[in-house]
Amino acid sequence: MSIAVIYGGTRANGNTEQLAEQALAGLEAERIYLKDYEIRSIEDHRHSEEGFQDRGDDYNAIIDRVLKHDILLFATPIYWYGMSGPMKNFVDRWSQTLRDAERPQFREQMKAKTGYVIAVGGDQPLLKGLPLVLQFQHIFGFFGTTYGGYILGEGNRPGDIMRDREAIRKAVLLNDQLKEQRS
Repeated sequence: MSIAVIYGGTRANGNTEQLAEQALAGLEAERIYLKDYEIRSIEDHRHSEEGFQDRGDDYNAIIDRVLKHDILLFATPIYWYGMSGPMKNFVDRWSQTLRDAERPQFREQMKAKTGYVIAVGGDQPLLKGLPLVLQFQHIFGFFGTTYGGYILGEGNRPGDIMRDREAIRKAVLLNDQLKEQRS
């Protein structure tokens, strides 16, 4: 089983990345840092005659990389009780991919995957991060993607996440689970 981690944070080695890396320790995974690419927001053309058009950005190359993997780990800071802007732009564009003649099996490909969520926030994330988790559960449910679980951690300043013992413990457990799946 191959793993891709999609990082939605905008700070290199931020708390969310540090927590996700605990879950990936010793595992091979493709790391995709959305902040390093241009992903334009969606232009909704679902009901227009011309349909969706290529936005001339990096999205198609990234979604093609993601689709090669069996396990998808979505790692995002909690920004205003939801996912980060880069992550939201990426996920919003899935509406376009659902109608993309070059990717006609998108829904079926997503159905064959298992998705996990790792999110870190600084203001009661165990409570206020739950809408974000629920949003991903609905997204996974729409595609039939297996929902593997989530980890919410608390951290505000750089490095704070390493003091959240429960989040680190859960990341280690996820690491064990992913290693077991790969063997």
